Amino acid sequence: MTESYDVAIIGAGTAGLSALREVRKKTERFVIINDGPYGTTCARVGCMPSKALIEAANAFERRKAFADFGIRGAEKLSVEIPAVLRRVRRLRDQFVAGAVKLTDDLGERSIAGKAQFLSLDTLRVGDRTLHAKSIIVATGSSPVVPNEWPDLGSRLITTDSLFELQDLPPRIAVIGLGPLGMELSQALGRLGIRITAFSDMPHVGGLTDSEVNERALAALREDVEIHIGPRVKLQQEASGVRVTSGGHSVVVDAVFAAMGRRPNLTGLGLERLGLPLDQRGLPVIDAHSMRVAKSTLYIAGDVDTTLPLQHEANDEGHIAGFNAVRASAESFRRRVRLGIVFCSPQLAVIGTPYRDLAHDQIVIGAADFSRQGRAIMAAENRGLLRVYADKQSKRLVGAELCTPQGEHLAHLLALAIERASTVAAILRMPFYHPTLEEGLRTALRDAARQLGARADSDLASCDPLGAEALD
Repeated sequence: MTESYDVAIIGAGTAGLSALREVRKKTERFVIINDGPYGTTCARVGCMPSKALIEAANAFERRKAFADFGIRGAEKLSVEIPAVLRRVRRLRDQFVAGAVKLTDDLGERSIAGKAQFLSLDTLRVGDRTLHAKSIIVATGSSPVVPNEWPDLGSRLITTDSLFELQDLPPRIAVIGLGPLGMELSQALGRLGIRITAFSDMPHVGGLTDSEVNERALAALREDVEIHIGPRVKLQQEASGVRVTSGGHSVVVDAVFAAMGRRPNLTGLGLERLGLPLDQRGLPVIDAHSMRVAKSTLYIAGDVDTTLPLQHEANDEGHIAGFNAVRASAESFRRRVRLGIVFCSPQLAVIGTPYRDLAHDQIVIGAADFSRQGRAIMAAENRGLLRVYADKQSKRLVGAELCTPQGEHLAHLLALAIERASTVAAILRMPFYHPTLEEGLRTALRDAARQLGARADSDLASCDPLGAEALD
């Protein structure tokens, strides 16, 4: 017998739960289907446990600055990695429990199992056949492990397994220096693991501005040995795994795969629906409605892989759930792009990346944080901020940064871009002294000088005094 629903949601991750929230506002005739563990990727193996590990690593790393502050005895401190991992799991379990509660009251409307499309409006889950007026695919993604790699068994680490380890081996190769590779290679290095990181891409952490990228690599090299070159080759040996890239070779105890994530599509049967598929095997999605063509199929979250970020998955689930229970789909204006990497200094790309800008139509304002007053006080004075402003409109259109506490600067920049603020308008805002935000003002002043034509009576034209203690 076929069961009938208004909406079927495939996946109980961030996007699926966000869609569920919107669907429940309009109907109780829904079903949510989840294959694998509940609790969302972010809470289980993504944002939350990784940041808990990073906080432990940064706390231990801070001992290196103690002598500069006149604090003695740092050399007696040590780290107990099993205890660090136990704390990460304890916090992770709290985050997961909160996410799981969101589906606890659904009863038979929550199905554990693998969904398979029979047609555009019909699914099979085990021995159940489900018909739904609208279907939302929010199946998430999984870590990429190249098929050509040998079977490494327990010597292979991914985010799906890292936080379950009771201890860490002394030598690890991290393959890939995207956001995940940047964060965890530095964190593990700061905890005393000998890390060798490999990347076949010249830019790291999602950066596209070469000058900011250079600062990021320099900072990472303080904790990690880095090799940028050809794709790695792996070979099992008696003493470990040999990792080779170009002319460099190293033997490690484990390999951490940090080459991104691929959409969970295997066995879903999207190819049966008669819709044109892109190179990822996904139907073409309207990013403003999450709708596929003029169908009743919606796709949301990390399965899309365009911007695999928690806040983007939340937004996409909201859009998909909102539209799935309405007669016609509405288009939403998406948020300003914001990507943050929690290494030290932190990295961020805000608005339009440098790579995508017409460079002859912008001015670039820069601030070197090695000379920034508040950063000097905190012994965190390294990094670079570059802001991009359109020459004609004089509006801020993007920025990339590698700065201490860059997550806060990034949010200010995203707000300014969202409000279509000009450089002068932002400079009219107060900047308290002494703060790291004054570094943002330095970059904006640099851009303003290049844009020219500022009114003498406008406080946006208040220039620096030229002293670290005052600017």
